[in-house]
Amino acid sequence: MAQTLVNVRMDEDVKKSMEETCKELGITISTAFNIFARKMCREKRIPFDVSIDPFYSVNNIKSIKESINQLKSGKVITKTLEELEEMENE
Repeated sequence: MAQTLVNVRMDEDVKKSMEETCKELGITISTAFNIFARKMCREKRIPFDVSIDPFYSVNNIKSIKESINQLKSGKVITKTLEELEEMENE
């Protein structure tokens, strides 16, 4: 089978971490990407869940901005654990 070169840009720390993980698994980064590519082609999808970090939800960002404004104005409002858990489920 003919080989081709693919260049991938990534954060240097992520690359180092990936190299360490691959070494622990006894494979190379190239092998890891080939495993990913073959599985993606076979399943016709990204072979894992891709989702947005809930920290960046509209409601959470709104709440953070409100808290910052309250701190700037000297008005501090505390929330109970129950209120924080409700916000997490929004």
